Amino acid sequence: MSMPSGRERRIGVYVCHCGGNISDYVDVDKVVSSVQADPDVVVAKTAMFTCSDASQQEMIDDIKEQKLDGIVVASCSPKLHTFTFREAAKRADLNPYEYTQVNLREQCSWTHTDDKLGATDKAVRLVRAGIAHTRLSEPLEPIVVNTVPATLVVGGGVSGLRAAIGLAEIGLTVYLVEKERELGGWVGRFGAMYPHGKNGKGLTDHLVREIGEHPEITVFTDSEVVGKAGTFGNLEITVRAGGDSSSDQTVQVGSVIVATGFDSYRVSEDEFGYGNTGVLTLPEFVEMVDAADGALEYGGKPVRSVAYIYCVGSRQTEGNTYCSRYCCTAAIHASLSVGRLPGGDGVRQYHLYRDIRSYGAYELLYNESRDQGDLYLRFPDQEPPVVAPSGPGAEHRLTVTTRDVLTDGEELTVPVDLVVLVTGMVPRENGSLIQTLKLPVGKDGFFNEIHPKLRPVETVVDGVYICGACQSPKNSAEAVGSGLAAVAQSASILKRGFAELDPLIAVVDQDACTWCGECLAVCPYDAPVQVEGEGKSVAVIDKAACKGCGACIPVCPKDAIDLQGYTDAQIRAMIDGLVQEMVPCDT
Repeated sequence: MSMPSGRERRIGVYVCHCGGNISDYVDVDKVVSSVQADPDVVVAKTAMFTCSDASQQEMIDDIKEQKLDGIVVASCSPKLHTFTFREAAKRADLNPYEYTQVNLREQCSWTHTDDKLGATDKAVRLVRAGIAHTRLSEPLEPIVVNTVPATLVVGGGVSGLRAAIGLAEIGLTVYLVEKERELGGWVGRFGAMYPHGKNGKGLTDHLVREIGEHPEITVFTDSEVVGKAGTFGNLEITVRAGGDSSSDQTVQVGSVIVATGFDSYRVSEDEFGYGNTGVLTLPEFVEMVDAADGALEYGGKPVRSVAYIYCVGSRQTEGNTYCSRYCCTAAIHASLSVGRLPGGDGVRQYHLYRDIRSYGAYELLYNESRDQGDLYLRFPDQEPPVVAPSGPGAEHRLTVTTRDVLTDGEELTVPVDLVVLVTGMVPRENGSLIQTLKLPVGKDGFFNEIHPKLRPVETVVDGVYICGACQSPKNSAEAVGSGLAAVAQSASILKRGFAELDPLIAVVDQDACTWCGECLAVCPYDAPVQVEGEGKSVAVIDKAACKGCGACIPVCPKDAIDLQGYTDAQIRAMIDGLVQEMVPCDT
């Protein structure tokens, strides 16, 4: 069934095996044979990996030789390879917005692994919908906006500090906003850090001095971002100092890098005995060890034994289900620091853990800890250790009762002077900033990037980047690395003076629109703007602000709004392609 489009089309269809991820559960040859008879389909073939360089080159050759004016790639999620195939289309001189991605992996093969016949039928329908979408596609051009060569960095921890310096070093103006009165963040409170042994406060003090000496960096401490106006490339950010609205200042920037960091998990009263004398969180214990001048003491008495309880505030069945990653190594490093203090080799240290995740080179610290005599006991997931104060006259302050599943699993009671709760990272409270910048938040409460591998510091809000532990638990080296990635992404746009945005945005039929304001009320980006037309008020879409979410379309009482690239006609054609009568697959 051919959908009328007003012009004859020459479409190429490429169905991916995905190394078996699709072809193990979908008969890809059957999919190709089912769609190649479509009058608008000129080329239909399979590929082991459509995203490979060889397959992309084959597509480019087909586009040129067969004079294709549209392509459909049936492979994995558009989140992975939309830009891959758009760039391939460009190299073949095909408008990149006349390419359609059909998701056969996540939406078909992986969800129907027990029904190859049904999965194949569904795949055929999905590809036919993609062909119908491409048949009605139109060539679109990116929206070009000029950019201001300046960046706002929110957060003065190690990630934000390093990002600010990196931006300034390549010639961009930087405004650094820190909520606290001093720069430095968590790292600025630490002594020796793993694995290099350098002093955390010393590292941040050095970065702060660099920032103070750089003429392109302006610092706002005890300040918050309270307002945003303008559009990508030319943003007006309002900064407020000390909570006083009379101090508001406006800075003009082209991009924003959010590096607001994390909070340590707050242990509730009586959780693992917290509140009893001698029960500390890991940050409290590290601060005590860093401040030790001589042998480790607590409450005026020498510490002779310590128990570390891992995964406090992480990997919970409800709540913080994620792993905080850094805590295992941080606790092991703390125990090594204890061992290096005078008399530290005589301190008995017990590590009560679920799984040790001292990943990569940090496993060397784990081995060093065991070599110094630390004892590791693995407790069952559903039976965490129980901490209780020792009775009157007991030699030690506390007892920890647990099981070690790696030995005989019998219950053990360990008397200790201190219990250290190895607390994980939790998202920092940033409600007002989230609202102001429209920051995307994941299920775990951390800020959400577009893709963890392909676009790890970009957000769905153009020109707003995230880095450091505000997007996921990270150690200091990883936080700095992501900060520099945000610098590279920001600078790549701002240094050339302009940026190109997707043209997949809402458009308004001025004749039908009567401006009721419903579109503005539902738009999360304030893209619709009321303007005076010929004797009436109408909505006009701010092209740089619109993200093409489509929220405005169904609420318009006059049906005056459409979405470029996903028009009503294209959606109807896709539905027709999905429900089209077909011969059931017999393989």
